[in-house]
Amino acid sequence: MVYFFCSSRSHRFSPGDERSAAVPIVDIVERVEYARSIFHDQRFRQEGSAININDLMINDEIRDREVRLIGANGEQMGIVPLRTAMAAAEEASLDLVKIAPTAKPPVCKIMDYGKYRFEQSKRAREIRKNQKVITIKEVQLSATIADHDVEVKQKAAEKFLRDGDKVKVSIRFRGRQITHSEIGLDIMKDFAERCKDFAVVERKPLTEGRNMTMILAPKE
Repeated sequence: MVYFFCSSRSHRFSPGDERSAAVPIVDIVERVEYARSIFHDQRFRQEGSAININDLMINDEIRDREVRLIGANGEQMGIVPLRTAMAAAEEASLDLVKIAPTAKPPVCKIMDYGKYRFEQSKRAREIRKNQKVITIKEVQLSATIADHDVEVKQKAAEKFLRDGDKVKVSIRFRGRQITHSEIGLDIMKDFAERCKDFAVVERKPLTEGRNMTMILAPKE
């Protein structure tokens, strides 16, 4: 058998160093191949082609000639024939699950598949529960809006903001109103003042063409 002599301090090949430890080249190659396969599968998952939990192959569904086997406690058992992996899983009264199908050879792990699915589903629910989706609602004003209508719009904006959404306040100038955009600016400032108890101005009034917009965000 061929050996590499690896120094525990420097990782250089130093067969003459009495502190060096002889490591079979087969072990080194297996470790490198395993790391490469796991990296490949993680990249595969990150690129959006991850296999759904329900799509993982288990037990008799696995048809590969040989697999890289991981024990129930995470121990590396090397590349073994599929029948050997199946026998090990059966002996432990657990399932054989192909966790990295794109690796060469594919990586399989001995585990309780039912428990694994439950834990993954529970984790996914926790993630969804902790995610807060913020949407942008819109409130439309006008350069000639009456005070009563402003109050109605304010109540609508308050509801959106207290629900955690942002509010886009907009004014569309019609005809020659665009020549008096300062009127729209005053309306925007007044509206922001009315909402100051539950909102902050995230984006100040901005004129784009015939539209003036302002973004309000919930006050923390």
